Amino acid sequence: MAFAHCFLAVPVETLPPFPHRRNTPSSTRRHSSPSSSSSFKPLLPCWYSRSSLQVKPLCSPSKRILSRIGHHGAKATSQESEVSLAAEAFNNFKHLLLPITDRNPYLSEGTRQAVATTAALAKKYGADITVVVIDEKQKESLPEHETQLSTVRWHLSEGGFHEYKLLERLGEGKKPTAIIGEVADDLNLDLVVLSMEAIHSKHVDANLLAEFVPCPVILLPL
Repeated sequence: MAFAHCFLAVPVETLPPFPHRRNTPSSTRRHSSPSSSSSFKPLLPCWYSRSSLQVKPLCSPSKRILSRIGHHGAKATSQESEVSLAAEAFNNFKHLLLPITDRNPYLSEGTRQAVATTAALAKKYGADITVVVIDEKQKESLPEHETQLSTVRWHLSEGGFHEYKLLERLGEGKKPTAIIGEVADDLNLDLVVLSMEAIHSKHVDANLLAEFVPCPVILLPL
């Protein structure tokens, strides 16, 4: 059966506001308004079968078509089972991966969004969080590295998480996408949360995500 890979937009719970926006009225409205929270639509990968795409005839079906209804009905049942399994997987996230690929010691807007989304999803599903900090430079060449780690810790604590696993993959000479895939595979993770900012800044290659990452990926629009 031929399958195609696509991205599906789905709504996510309203996220806590970023600390630097707490006193901004427009920011408050953005996070507290039901309409604005429903417009926040991250992207989830999904799989569908090309054989499931059917076109309804404009005229009455012929006898030949009617004779094949039973055959197609069996296929539809099989496809429904596949969809049910996929839907169940999307509701059983137990371990989330949060990659940090930017060097901003106080985190870029996209990274803060990814941190808040990860915390909200982990809280909803009772999941664990693993943070992986990725940089091509060695730790000694990153003077504000500890500040960045403290910032990540602060944002997660604001989302209700004080305990999480931290990995540092620095100066390994590997592409960030490959490292994300390795960590997700080694730890048998259920979901990776990334901002589209990581794609736009060329830190992560979107074309390689499906190749290296063995689990679903959320790409958060800016």
